[in-house]
Amino acid sequence: MFTYIDSKIRKRLIAEGKLRRIDANGKLLLADSVPEPGQLSVNILGPIPLPLATSACEMQTQWYACVRNTELNKVEELASELRASDGQHLFASLASSMAVNSILLIGDPDTWKNPLVRVHSSCLTGDVFGSQRCECGPQLDRALERISEDSQGGMLIYMSGHEGRGIGLWAKAVTYLLQDAGEDTYQANQSLGLPEDCRDFSEAAALLHFFIGEKKFRLMTNNPKKISDLKAHGLNNIEPVKHLIGVSQWNKKYLSAKQSKGHRLDDADLKLGTED
Repeated sequence: MFTYIDSKIRKRLIAEGKLRRIDANGKLLLADSVPEPGQLSVNILGPIPLPLATSACEMQTQWYACVRNTELNKVEELASELRASDGQHLFASLASSMAVNSILLIGDPDTWKNPLVRVHSSCLTGDVFGSQRCECGPQLDRALERISEDSQGGMLIYMSGHEGRGIGLWAKAVTYLLQDAGEDTYQANQSLGLPEDCRDFSEAAALLHFFIGEKKFRLMTNNPKKISDLKAHGLNNIEPVKHLIGVSQWNKKYLSAKQSKGHRLDDADLKLGTED
């Protein structure tokens, strides 16, 4: 359990080049270096071969698991304390305190000139349960299919800490009840005293810097805020690509609210049966 915390395993992975650390600009750091206080650093574990299948196709990907160094340090400290006190039964609680983001890479980054990219925010209800209250599940599947079909290849970054645009699954569940009472998705956040969108894209930006560098890339998104947030972290070679699929009677109000907030959606896009 939690073998990545064991110091011997850690040293072996570092020596094999399977555990690396980068800064906010995607630059490699010494694996055991101590970052300056307040500075972003991200641990990247992989690549791990991960064959995937959607309803439409199968594909070969390389999976990288990523976690902020500050979060990993806290967990490693707790793990040492639990081992010393024979608290193995409490180890399961450690996993829930880390936001472990993922990269699914398709193709050879060394040959990329203008890869296809998706930065996807986690959505348990859509991605796992298949909920039609949003379009997240179909967007995730179709993004992987588009990258697999594209001659350039590319990558999908899955942001696990972005549930409900950053408010978490518990609060998101409450907003669903507020939406059923008449509020839209943004109003429901505000009713809870929460921001409309509090997602942090700094880690996604660091990973894009690391894997893509200064190359141009096509970003599948309808959200101009996501583009501006990434540009604020120095990513200036972004070509937006519309990414819409999964429109249904259940999510038209949700998508209309997004449209009202500036998402690149036309009235024609929200007609039932419309796909990217």
